[in-house]
Amino acid sequence: MQAVWLTKCHNQNFLLHPFNDSINIPFSPSSSPQIHTLTLLLPFTLLAYLAPSQTRLHQPVSKESMEFPMVLLRLADWVLYQLLANSYYRAARKMKSYGFHFGYLSSKPPPQPSSFPSVAKYDFEGRESHTLVACDIHRVLLRSHSFFPYFMLVAFEGGSIFRALLLLLSCPVLWILNHELRLRVMTFITFCGLRTNAMESISRAVLPKFYLENLNLHSYQVLASAGSKVVFTSVPRVMVEGFLKEYLSVGAVVGTELHTVGCYFTGLLSGSGLLVKHRALKDYFGDTKPDIGVGSSAVHDHLFLSLCKEAYVVNNEESKNNSSSVMPRDKYPKPLIFHDGRLAFLPTPSAALYMFMWFPFGIVLAIYRILLGVLLPYGWALSLGVWSGLNINIKGSIPEKSEQNQGVLYVCSHRTLLDPVFLSTSLAKPLTAVTYSLSKVSELIAPIRTVRLTRDRKKDGETMERLLREGDLVVCPEGTTCREPYLLRFSSLFAELADEIVPVAINTHVSMFYGTTASGLKCLDPIFFLMNPRPSCNIEVLRKVPKELTCAGGRSSCEVANYIQKQLADALGFECTTLTRKDKYMMLAGNEGIVKQDKWTTKC
Repeated sequence: MQAVWLTKCHNQNFLLHPFNDSINIPFSPSSSPQIHTLTLLLPFTLLAYLAPSQTRLHQPVSKESMEFPMVLLRLADWVLYQLLANSYYRAARKMKSYGFHFGYLSSKPPPQPSSFPSVAKYDFEGRESHTLVACDIHRVLLRSHSFFPYFMLVAFEGGSIFRALLLLLSCPVLWILNHELRLRVMTFITFCGLRTNAMESISRAVLPKFYLENLNLHSYQVLASAGSKVVFTSVPRVMVEGFLKEYLSVGAVVGTELHTVGCYFTGLLSGSGLLVKHRALKDYFGDTKPDIGVGSSAVHDHLFLSLCKEAYVVNNEESKNNSSSVMPRDKYPKPLIFHDGRLAFLPTPSAALYMFMWFPFGIVLAIYRILLGVLLPYGWALSLGVWSGLNINIKGSIPEKSEQNQGVLYVCSHRTLLDPVFLSTSLAKPLTAVTYSLSKVSELIAPIRTVRLTRDRKKDGETMERLLREGDLVVCPEGTTCREPYLLRFSSLFAELADEIVPVAINTHVSMFYGTTASGLKCLDPIFFLMNPRPSCNIEVLRKVPKELTCAGGRSSCEVANYIQKQLADALGFECTTLTRKDKYMMLAGNEGIVKQDKWTTKC
């Protein structure tokens, strides 16, 4: 039982919480004669005697004499209640009920019987003209109970590793706070000093992947059936609005607003404070009731659902244990082709802790693996690399040259900057790689020869012809990397330069860090990839393209490029697209992949 102050309002049949005037408790003098003008429930009985004697004896007092003591009483009550009683009570309850389980930072209440039917009983027919409202995104649209991992993503990707570490270190404090204070603390740590354009980039390029992977299939089907959709959420609106509108076609998102100064977040909430969902619903619709309401089985959502004509609840425990609620990739509202960010996992508190514990070891391991490739012969480098946890699998055979005056052109799918290095090491032969964008650091540590291209078709063609006369050449005609099972459109330039073309299907897998980025530091790409505990690279060397299917056989360069793209897609189980490098960078970074900006100039 939580301790509260109750103040009886004269001439009114209800009680007011002295710190929050919005909390009204019905009161009947006849039924509760023992309640006095000021009543304080345990454990704060002592504070009642701090009030003036006139108040305790029901003597009439002036407004001026009551104002200052009441302010002191309310302030003292709030401090003691929030920092002592409430925190200790919640900590004791959690230790008793759940134990020290650090894997989930959740405000999950105990299961309560619901008077509303489950979403499994929802009738999908004739809903096109109905208006649906969703009570929050987590525990309703998402299968996860806690929103901590998404705050961690913003802190790590938009802020820095130190901001993310601070958020992780706050977990013991967050664990004992109530829902409102927890959100305020996480918001302050995550957003204080964060640039607004950084948050826009994260909401567009990073968060949608993790939202889609945790989307509740049943909730999404109910949401998609309605013609008009509105989502009310207590989390910051900027974290969810882009995803909800872009991927779920939500018409309006009403959430907690953040305070900004210029182009920076202060970490504080706006004047309206944390969104109270049932009040926001009344303000948004007025006297009109929305047709359908969807919420969680928690008691706190029932008031929100009671304001709808018909309501349904999502049973969180059933969704968590039922694989049928998992959203399969082929049922995503929109294909997930591009996404950015370094983290390849959902950073729950336990997963984030493991990542920070691994980080220093990962840096040493990455340096060790780089030195193996730079200093040792192919055989030794491959053996010691496998011993360090690097998994390289190769299929196929080394093709033989049919022309003595020209090398073999290896056409690869592009997953990381290390693709040509892995191919050269696996084939145990020196190769030259051409690339459009390569940092000075990557060029310096590369164990194979690299040559920059200029994006001038004529000059690049002459450069590649010269390199082919000198030896074997590796080219990635997609022009950029793609993390998901899709192949971007192939540039046809390579098909005009060689008749001996060998397609190479390359796919990589990481468990902790992505080795590619569109908006971050590209010089760190190979380091982040090699920091993974057990990164893997699967290489399949396909058969040489028949001469009759090349330009020498009368085919156009576009036909050759499309044919090889299809061969690689079939080998990898990927899907071909017509998207290009420009499409990727416009979506993820808001530019065409060539950023020319004065490093001393900052823009919002």
